[in-house]
Amino acid sequence: DALTGVYNRRHFDDRLAAEIAFALRHKTDLSLTLIDVDFFKKVNDEYGHPAGDDVLKHLAATVQGQLRTEDIFARVGGEEFAIMLRGIPLDGTARLAERLRKTVEASPATHQHRVLPITISQGCALLATQEDRSPKGLFAAADRCLYEAKRTGRNRVVA
Repeated sequence: DALTGVYNRRHFDDRLAAEIAFALRHKTDLSLTLIDVDFFKKVNDEYGHPAGDDVLKHLAATVQGQLRTEDIFARVGGEEFAIMLRGIPLDGTARLAERLRKTVEASPATHQHRVLPITISQGCALLATQEDRSPKGLFAAADRCLYEAKRTGRNRVVA
């Protein structure tokens, strides 16, 4: 992704298909976490799109610093990111997501010397527990959890 320096959606989609094939063949865990910046539109509306860009760059750098080398971290939408975690069960994924949530909340972004507090909502899903074990199925499961996190108050993790 040109703005954030993390993988883009195309790379993510390619890797998700490959990682699912690997996990099914080797009977290993594969989990997915979707991240959405809470009230991102408000940042753009109040401070302008350059401020929103700074928030996204800050978030990407903050999250990237908490991940393993083998984790796949990508920007998959405007203010949405995804993390694929090989070999991590759902409880471990939820623990990572909660650690990320706390880290992001504790480290606000800045734009033109202005502090911009941000929070994130996350939805986590495990391939092995899905009826539809396709890339679309796993993504949809994590997306349902993400929307539940947003519906129930934001700044939270639903797994």
